[in-house]
Amino acid sequence: MRESKLRWKDPDWQKQAHEWILAEAARGGIRISGAIEQPHTLPWSTVMRVQTTEGVLFFKATAEETIYEIRLTEQLAGWFPDCMPDLVAVDIARGWMLMRDGGEQLRASIRPRKDLRLWEPSITKYAEVQIGLVQHVDEILALGIPDHRLTALPALYSHLLTDKESLLIDKEKGVTSADFQQLQSLEPRFEQLCADLAAFGIPESVDHGDFHDGNVLVKNGRLTFFDWGDASVTHPFVSLRTFFVSMEIALDLDDYAPPTLEMIALRDIYLARWEHFASKEKTLKAYNLSRPVASIVKALLWHNTVSRLTDPLREEYAWIVPEVLREFMVFERMLSA
Repeated sequence: MRESKLRWKDPDWQKQAHEWILAEAARGGIRISGAIEQPHTLPWSTVMRVQTTEGVLFFKATAEETIYEIRLTEQLAGWFPDCMPDLVAVDIARGWMLMRDGGEQLRASIRPRKDLRLWEPSITKYAEVQIGLVQHVDEILALGIPDHRLTALPALYSHLLTDKESLLIDKEKGVTSADFQQLQSLEPRFEQLCADLAAFGIPESVDHGDFHDGNVLVKNGRLTFFDWGDASVTHPFVSLRTFFVSMEIALDLDDYAPPTLEMIALRDIYLARWEHFASKEKTLKAYNLSRPVASIVKALLWHNTVSRLTDPLREEYAWIVPEVLREFMVFERMLSA
């Protein structure tokens, strides 16, 4: 990922990937029946589409800094086989996996009709998965997944602010000098937010990191949660950040617009699954506290990605970290409003 030219487009790399796909498909008794296509290339991953006599297979390769996604997906598929990718093969060392087609993206149903009710089975199941993963947190951290637990976040926040280059201070799309001073002054406040959120006693779990309607697949009533490359261990409610962004996009809402009744209903369905850890009143308070925390978790994940890029790729994505830090300040102010 450090080089400007994506390695996913290198003919030698593609040849190796194709040979592995063919070998692993054959090992599973699957015959390739068409050309291997590569519809998706990003700095951090690529996806190939493979037509076979048993339906479509998908190959994914991930960058070194998120190579834990392969092992994590394998573990998740073992713990929750009913809602995780149906894996044909994995190569943990190279960061590759081959999986069966999980169906149509949830957004293909939600966005044309703007019907958020279609989210209900997914958000319910996702909460159940997170609760089930609480007992596996130590195993998951051992895979190398980012540790964004509430006790770790204050130091990570402070360290993030030392990378002034990534903040683009007083540059186009960056934070202003005044923003930067405000972010620094909020260090004690952020530490207190994390402590207050932890005090509710809701156990930490896995945050998917990019839980939107494009990362949920539906096929014959079966849900598949995929694309775990942004996952970390943190407060579970952090997942609701991108969930809400996804719904805002589906409904064409402005940034920070008040949630609709349908959005609130889905939030409450999710929070209700956590009520054996805290009361309804406390889960709602915890959710409100989690919003600025979720912004910092997202900023840390993007910083890990963007800081490894070189121009012109870095320039293309550099604006995201400052943007999410501004979001953090907005949500922090909302707590005092």
